[in-house]
Amino acid sequence: MRILFDNSTPRGLATALQPHIVVEARALGWDRLTNGELLVAAEAAGFEVIVTPDQNIRYQQNLAGRQIALVVSSKAQWLYVKKHLFEIAEAVNAANPGSYLEVEIRESGPTYKRFGVTSVITQK
Repeated sequence: MRILFDNSTPRGLATALQPHIVVEARALGWDRLTNGELLVAAEAAGFEVIVTPDQNIRYQQNLAGRQIALVVSSKAQWLYVKKHLFEIAEAVNAANPGSYLEVEIRESGPTYKRFGVTSVITQK
């Protein structure tokens, strides 16, 4: 699977997503694109998932008919993200074309949201 990290996604997360191919938007010169432009460019380049901590993208973009999925973490700071690599990787692996999945990272543990339905993920 080809995964695109937006500008705020911690680089260290890529290790949890192996053997997927992970590319950073800034490495492609896409760091100044708007969310809509980024979705179009990523789809055209064959990416299947965008990973971002931008929680507003859900309200800004319509994913209906898109071939790309969005996985959103509620935190961008590596300090928090590194404790929930399994949950984020699980969300990436569950992504389907046009889907929006959110991993809400809380002190009490992460919550995984898909299509407005919320279920708690327990660590294995």
